[in-house]
Amino acid sequence: MRIGLLTEGGYPYATGEARLWCDRLVRGLPQHEFELYALSRDADQERARVLLPDHVTQVRTAPLWAPADDGRTYSRRERRRFADCFKELVRGVCADEPGSFADGLYGLAELGREQGGLYAALRSESAVRVLEAACRAPGASRTVQAVQVVDLLEFVDELERMLRPLSLDWYEENAQLGSLGAVDICHAAAGGVAAIPGLLAKRFCGVPLLVTEYGVQLRSHYLEQRQDARLTVRALLAAFHLRLACEIYAEADLLTPGNAHARRWQERCGAPRERVRTVYPGMEADRFATVGEAADCGDPDTLVWVGRIEPAKDLVGLLHAFAEVRKAEPGTRLRIFATAVAPGYLADCRSLAAQLFPDEAADAVTVGENPVTFEEIGGPDAATSAEAYGAGRIVVLSSVIEGFPITLAEAMFSGRATVSTDVGAVCEVIGGTGLVVPPRNPRALADACLSLLRDPERAQRLGAAARARALELFTVEQNVGAFRDIYLRLLARGSARPDGDVPFARPAEARVPGHWTSPTWAVPGAEVTR
Repeated sequence: MRIGLLTEGGYPYATGEARLWCDRLVRGLPQHEFELYALSRDADQERARVLLPDHVTQVRTAPLWAPADDGRTYSRRERRRFADCFKELVRGVCADEPGSFADGLYGLAELGREQGGLYAALRSESAVRVLEAACRAPGASRTVQAVQVVDLLEFVDELERMLRPLSLDWYEENAQLGSLGAVDICHAAAGGVAAIPGLLAKRFCGVPLLVTEYGVQLRSHYLEQRQDARLTVRALLAAFHLRLACEIYAEADLLTPGNAHARRWQERCGAPRERVRTVYPGMEADRFATVGEAADCGDPDTLVWVGRIEPAKDLVGLLHAFAEVRKAEPGTRLRIFATAVAPGYLADCRSLAAQLFPDEAADAVTVGENPVTFEEIGGPDAATSAEAYGAGRIVVLSSVIEGFPITLAEAMFSGRATVSTDVGAVCEVIGGTGLVVPPRNPRALADACLSLLRDPERAQRLGAAARARALELFTVEQNVGAFRDIYLRLLARGSARPDGDVPFARPAEARVPGHWTSPTWAVPGAEVTR
């Protein structure tokens, strides 16, 4: 089977969890051929390509960061055709008309496939005028109707970048060209722009489309919008991403969200429930085996926090909660391990920790020690994330925004009791093996931590239950096995043979030649032995 794996800013270039799960999937299915179609975000990213296994037969990369002008200009007839398609697209964005958006998107794709030249056309004055007319038309939102020229230029510039997949030469049906038209299944590793090539391969070549979202791209766009961007531009971009997400969810043959939280987003955007199947991300459990199976459950008086130090993780709330913990249990420590850092926020947290917990010395010659430490994964005391989790008996997650909590799953693999805020997919991941409190509530977070600090046997039981749950649901093996089954089902459903027979519809033993299965194998004129 040939799988076309679609990525944006990820495998086989970028680092991080998005790259890792793709690499685990590809290496876990060596019986299939994989072709990678990657949309890269910058030049530095393309220089850091990972070593690929032999069954990856091809890698094609299209940069979203570099100019894509092919030098093609349109004739008058082609300009009129472009204007008609672009008008439908932006009308769907400005007036919330899904059908109009889809007509415009596929119309532009057909034009780009036949003629090229979308780069120049999308940046032309006529495109700006068509967009302005759509923003001023009846039915457009009040925010969009207040658009100015600078807003139009900024949105058109961003729109051209997101629509570059429409002009790629990936959609030929000739198998010799190594295009998406020749693969058996298109598997988009994310929604949004990464899935656009899969939409076109399905429309032009009939290739089944599978979309996996461990973090919903529409939600990510809402959270990552630049606060300094103009309100009209933000409204237009949000509308475009919403319309694109709805089209992807409507056209995908199967959607595989990484958790129920992502699934609810997809279903609210119109994804048919019968075409949605939750597949949890696969993680390497072996990395945490030593810590998880050790008899020592870590320092019983130490709380551990692991993750990226940024505002969404609400370390400020965690520090205030820990101040309440210290009042009740003065011997408690908090060790914060950073996997990545937002420098300004880290400085604020260090300053707050110094104010809440001033260094206190026992006498005039003893050096004071702060009960809160800020460390990095890879440092002298925690060379690996497993060692960081092993530093204490209780792991805390204090986020106010979360998708699938990777660090929480790692803590479960490490056999640690957890105290978490009720955000994203936390409750689904924990499943009753840890304590959950409301977000932005330091008092509740402190009380939950104290209850486990004062009952170490309960903390140990919860840690053991958490490890058992993680080994059942979140391993690489369950993830790869799920996609192995999904690939076979999609191929069987989407590729009927000329005689009407569907692959895998009947068991293999039904095809064994012989008179006991089919009399047609008997010699003509001879009696069939009963």
